[in-house]
Amino acid sequence: MRPAIELQKHGETFYFIADYHALTSLRDPKALRENSQRVALDFLACGLDPERAALFRQSDVPQVTELAWILSTVAPMGLLERAHSYKDKLARGLAPTVGLFSYPVLMAADILIYDSDAVPVGKDQKQHIEITRDLAVKINETYGDVFKLPEPRINPDTQVVPGIDGQKMSKSYGNNIDIFGNEKEMRKRVMSIVTDSTPVETPKDPDKSTIVQLYSLFGSKDELANMRDRFKKGGTGYGDFKKELFDKLWEYFAPMRKRREEIQRDKSYIDNVLAKGAKRANEIADQVMQRVRKAVGLR
Repeated sequence: MRPAIELQKHGETFYFIADYHALTSLRDPKALRENSQRVALDFLACGLDPERAALFRQSDVPQVTELAWILSTVAPMGLLERAHSYKDKLARGLAPTVGLFSYPVLMAADILIYDSDAVPVGKDQKQHIEITRDLAVKINETYGDVFKLPEPRINPDTQVVPGIDGQKMSKSYGNNIDIFGNEKEMRKRVMSIVTDSTPVETPKDPDKSTIVQLYSLFGSKDELANMRDRFKKGGTGYGDFKKELFDKLWEYFAPMRKRREEIQRDKSYIDNVLAKGAKRANEIADQVMQRVRKAVGLR
């Protein structure tokens, strides 16, 4: 969220809440609606400015599914079979549905429908931009100059955020720490971070620690260096390091919790922001789809 929100200072930005994508794993309509509102609330609390950026639900721009279908007509099966995200989700037990398999096609439509120049992604998401560019090239080769080719914008300082089990943090994996959970809940999650059985007095490797990885996202350089030194010296247990991590997280998100509470007091604020964002997104999407329909021969 942090590098994504930072981009609003550098040009026109679009942020969508991926409720179409969520349907591949979430079958609870109420939870889907609540999650969509919560994502909007969290982004606004963390600093997204609706006067600078368009924030909207993916499903409020239905043209994206039309574009996904058109892209799917040129998408090679082999390209989608090589998608890391599909293999990863199957390995984690998700059913191999058509929606899950064609996920990268919808993601490509999400990008191309706004004539995007740059897409902020982590290193683990770079493949999706490559797939998007491949599909755009195939359309351009078949129908002429239809799409511009977006570039991935990868912040070299951005890390994959580890979950409490050490794997990539994801709510769908159940290994997340909710940044806006109550104090007791957040403390419980932090204290449940998986560690090895190294004794308190024994030196520990900070480079292999989920605690240190998470602390590095919020602590100053001096604070991080101090923690790493104490890991290497030994004499401090994982439990104490977890308490330090919790204190840092709770302190860091304090102003954002305050802003979040302010937003929640205005019942119509989020709906108004999403409506405004959807209006702007649809203006761009309509222009792109007129170009696409004309190119492929649709009315």
